[in-house]
Amino acid sequence: MKMLLFTALLLLLCSHRVIAEPEMVFVKGGCFKMGDIFGEGDRHEKPVHEVCVDNFYIGKYEVTQREWVEIMGKNPSNSQYRDDCPVENVSWKDIRKYLVKLKKKTGKKYRLPTEAEWEYAARSGGKKELWAGTSNTVNLRAYAWFRDNSHKQTHPVGMKRPNELGIYDMSGNVQEWVYDAYDANYYQTSPDDNPKGVPYEPNIVRVYRGGSSLSDPWMLRTTNRARNKPYVKGPMLGFRLALSVQ
Repeated sequence: MKMLLFTALLLLLCSHRVIAEPEMVFVKGGCFKMGDIFGEGDRHEKPVHEVCVDNFYIGKYEVTQREWVEIMGKNPSNSQYRDDCPVENVSWKDIRKYLVKLKKKTGKKYRLPTEAEWEYAARSGGKKELWAGTSNTVNLRAYAWFRDNSHKQTHPVGMKRPNELGIYDMSGNVQEWVYDAYDANYYQTSPDDNPKGVPYEPNIVRVYRGGSSLSDPWMLRTTNRARNKPYVKGPMLGFRLALSVQ
């Protein structure tokens, strides 16, 4: 009987265990020129247009495998040699399920950043940065895991230099899903204030940003846009969190 009571108590305590909250960086809102500011991008990165975003928080790091398992119970990642590597092989729809459970555990409305928030944060608050933290090709290795230095694998978060806001791995390591649905012509009609992409539809193509450990420097650019169906998974597809300022 005592053993049964002890086991029941242990299960109760585990079910109410407080999880470690994600480390977030406060980003002071502002206006910036969003899009292909260096003239090196694809058509869907044009036209360069002014966008304003409100204050928000964004993950200091990409969400790790440890953090995912703590909420979801299973690690979906293709490469599982370190639990402080970013979680990958997750779809946009998988992340929605994660966010629902994370909200129940923490009481906070964590979400994916919008494209505009992501680019603004990656560019250290909307500065003219080709990659997150630098525009100098010689310095890129110090800021990002990519094709030339990653040995074709992900690495523990936070090992490279952060950008000026103190955010790590926004270029390279894993590609990061954002909230927005993709529209090649969206920049032509985007609202000025807090754009969130075209209206929601269950299976509409979604955007991801930042490039990965397999990417060349062109793919790592802060303005580069990539996309796929929301149910697609991949060994270099991960994400970071955002949180609105209440």
